[in-house]
Amino acid sequence: MKGLIGKKLGMTQIFDESGAVQPVTLIEAGPCYVTQIRSEKNDGYSAIQLGFGETKPGRLTGGQLGHLKRSESPTVRYLREFRVRDAGSLKNGDKLTVDVFAIGDRVDVVGTSKGRGFQGGVKRHGFRGGPKTHGQSDRQRAPGSHGATSTPGRVFKGSRGPGHMGNERVTSQNLRVEFVDLERNLLGVKGSVPGPRGGLVVVKEARKQ
Repeated sequence: MKGLIGKKLGMTQIFDESGAVQPVTLIEAGPCYVTQIRSEKNDGYSAIQLGFGETKPGRLTGGQLGHLKRSESPTVRYLREFRVRDAGSLKNGDKLTVDVFAIGDRVDVVGTSKGRGFQGGVKRHGFRGGPKTHGQSDRQRAPGSHGATSTPGRVFKGSRGPGHMGNERVTSQNLRVEFVDLERNLLGVKGSVPGPRGGLVVVKEARKQ
């Protein structure tokens, strides 16, 4: 299984073999611990639950501590599931590190985008706005008319307009692993990754390779 939970550290750049600059995002991936193995027989589907981010036992609830105690895992803060067809040789309490990935692998990175609050149509959807001339004074960033006439006489649900922006689950697909640092549990992937610095991300094998 190729999958880890991690924390986004930020962006930097490296030079490849030809001397070209490559933008990379640094992710502190793992160490993760197998906290539960779900099977088709017991749960109706096959998956592996991983835990990440060791913390003090006092920061977890009694239910969380009991769940981790059954798998003999450390007290971890975050739990995520990875769907697999077969758990293979993995068992409860196993430790996974960045060595599950190698340079050149393609991965998907799932994170939560930065929250932007309430935004207008121009920033949220890229609307053009109103005319920049002909005496307009307050229509430059207005979305304009987007309803129909007397039939149906309303705006359909789901139409694009001003509203809450960001703070959503986002997946960056098919990113290339540029380097792996086993000593510092660092993973470098080419390109950008959703979320702020310090945000929780899930790194898994790319679905579209």
